[in-house]
Amino acid sequence: PAAPHPGALPGQAFTELQAKVMDTQQKVKLADLQIEQLTKTKKHAHLTDTEVMMLVDETRMYEGVGRMFILQPKGVIHNQLLEKQRIAEEKIKELEQKKSYLERSVKEAEDNIREMLMARRAQ
Repeated sequence: PAAPHPGALPGQAFTELQAKVMDTQQKVKLADLQIEQLTKTKKHAHLTDTEVMMLVDETRMYEGVGRMFILQPKGVIHNQLLEKQRIAEEKIKELEQKKSYLERSVKEAEDNIREMLMARRAQ
């Protein structure tokens, strides 16, 4: 995390740190929302695939493409649903790593704020 610029006044540095904490907390909330949405997408694809795999191989299946539907073999639909789950899982992992970094960043900034307050009281 970037420290306040060197020539900053103590009050300015404090304000910059507070703003950084608030901004980073917003990013953590956004990551949580994205993770929640991707988890729903992954679960939906899994449940759909479970139902598709119970059908006989000759079942006519269609893939929605824009405003039309294209006849697809069961295997193609199955692979698309597996890929959708895999991509969602990858994105969830990336977001969790990003969220972890952001949370550490918030903690560091909060510690810096605490130190500034202690130093101010000590004066």
